[in-house]
Amino acid sequence: MPAVDYRSLAGGILEQVGGEANVVSLAHCATRLRFRLKDAAKADKRAVEALPGVITVMEAGGQFQVVIGNDVPIVFAEIGRISALTGDASAADEGPKGNLFDQFIDLISKIFSPILWTLAGVGLLKAFLTLAVTLGWLAADGQTYTILNAAGDGLFYFLPILLSVTAARRFGANQFSSMAIAGALVYPTIVALNDAGAPVSFLGIPVVMVSYTSSVVPIIVAVWMQALIEKWLARVLPSVIRNFTVPLVTITVMVPLTLIVVGPVTSFAATAISSAVVWLFGLAPWLAGAIMGGLWQVFVIFGLHWGFVPIMVNDLATQGYSVLGGPLPAAVLAQGAAVLAVAIRTRSQKLRQIAGPAAVSGILAGVTEPAIYGANLPLKRPFAFGVAGGAVGGAIAAAGGSANTAFALPSLIALPAWMGQGNFTLQLIGVGVAMAIAFTLTMVIGFTDPDDDAPEAGAEVVTAGVAGASEVLAPVSGELVALDSVKDKVFASGALGSGLGIVPSSGQVYAPFAGTVVSAFPTGHAFGIKSADGVEALIHIGIDTVQLDGRGFAAAVSQGQSVEAGDLLATVDLDAVTSAGYDPTTVVVITNSAQFAAVLPAEGHEVAHGDPAIIIER
Repeated sequence: MPAVDYRSLAGGILEQVGGEANVVSLAHCATRLRFRLKDAAKADKRAVEALPGVITVMEAGGQFQVVIGNDVPIVFAEIGRISALTGDASAADEGPKGNLFDQFIDLISKIFSPILWTLAGVGLLKAFLTLAVTLGWLAADGQTYTILNAAGDGLFYFLPILLSVTAARRFGANQFSSMAIAGALVYPTIVALNDAGAPVSFLGIPVVMVSYTSSVVPIIVAVWMQALIEKWLARVLPSVIRNFTVPLVTITVMVPLTLIVVGPVTSFAATAISSAVVWLFGLAPWLAGAIMGGLWQVFVIFGLHWGFVPIMVNDLATQGYSVLGGPLPAAVLAQGAAVLAVAIRTRSQKLRQIAGPAAVSGILAGVTEPAIYGANLPLKRPFAFGVAGGAVGGAIAAAGGSANTAFALPSLIALPAWMGQGNFTLQLIGVGVAMAIAFTLTMVIGFTDPDDDAPEAGAEVVTAGVAGASEVLAPVSGELVALDSVKDKVFASGALGSGLGIVPSSGQVYAPFAGTVVSAFPTGHAFGIKSADGVEALIHIGIDTVQLDGRGFAAAVSQGQSVEAGDLLATVDLDAVTSAGYDPTTVVVITNSAQFAAVLPAEGHEVAHGDPAIIIER
């Protein structure tokens, strides 16, 4: 099947429903776009159904429903990018919300991820320039150095402009307007006002000037505010003037607002946080180094490391170094040394094929994900030995006041970035001790070697007497019904895949197999789960229950979460669903049914959750 061009599909759907002006509202559920139209006669149902990527179209409940399947959030997001209908250009990238700290970490991760490798690349360039000057290969006042330094410094100087693009994508703002706002912050005359130190005002309002070159937080906050203003303007302005008026008003408002309020407040907050961290390093540097060195890779696993990135970048911009980075080479290279020992010690050919390349990337380039997820963490002990080595090495490095003077992924070849601040000899000793501890403990104490002949996690299993099959359990207790008897045209047609329905007798809904929650609708009425061996199931609680907007539903899991068979997915108040006039039948469909030899649903009888419901033959 050819790949679907989602941007073209979004434009085609919007055109065939009568254009943006004919749409009263647009929402989406687990499988379909739900339009409310001003004039339904303007919508061409057949033309929409003919678009590549559209499964079918339903008209029910006053809605024009375009069935897309699992990729509906992507199409919804694309419509948001070409119109003002959804107000959410990041809908395709929804993730677990969590608490405020989790949301902050997720936000920073999404904004920095697209430019991380470029940051690392120019960071290495700056590190090698430092090495070249230290060894006398280049003169710091020479033209060659000036040109190469510009190549390494340019991204950092104009960092707000780069972040404005990624932040705009995250918040659903116009990225070119975001770049205009960021460009104003680093405009030469604005930089000159800050450098002059003289009083500055705007319409008589005092402006506290700060440096925005290389800054992080001000532009992120500014783009978030920009997105809010743009969405409001898109609702209130007539379409005939909207295209040019929205950026005109937004840029005119946001540049002064950022200079007067956002910049000074966020810069003060960032400085305060950085000062607190530096104070901890000043109070007990060895302890702070042990904590950072020991826990850094744990932070990476949980995504918590993104919370430190703005502080590090802010430190590099304001003082030229970051003590937070001092313990990090020990943390990273210890994991690399541990996986190197795994590659040498293991008798498993499969594990050696993973651990060998992982050791190279971890030690030379500082990319430890293959080492951690491919070997150290599954084996447990090597990861713990790496943590121990990182803690000891980090304490030694921090005791010497080591800090990085450029943004670079901690690695063997990036060590020149740590030459310019603190005792570099202690940094090298710390790295050496960290690697020695991790390598020696892994080699001596060892780990449990995996059995190459044992079936891998997620491999095909034998269930219900069928060879090469997988089993899908009933997610709820109740009465089985054939899929073609379900009172929903799309499900009943099998367009979304083979499966069955269950009229529930209780309100607890459980995972039908072990896997990952790949989609969890915010209203708690639908979940997508994918098993390690490739089975993709959609559990849809009730028919058209998205209209309840979450009333009566309480989700117990979130997107990205791992679940075991029988884990609680959600609780639903069946009385509330039925009293509101909705059918509570829970539908289970295998959305990638075409990939299997057969999908065999059980037939009409009572089931309890956890009973076999569907057998998948491979």
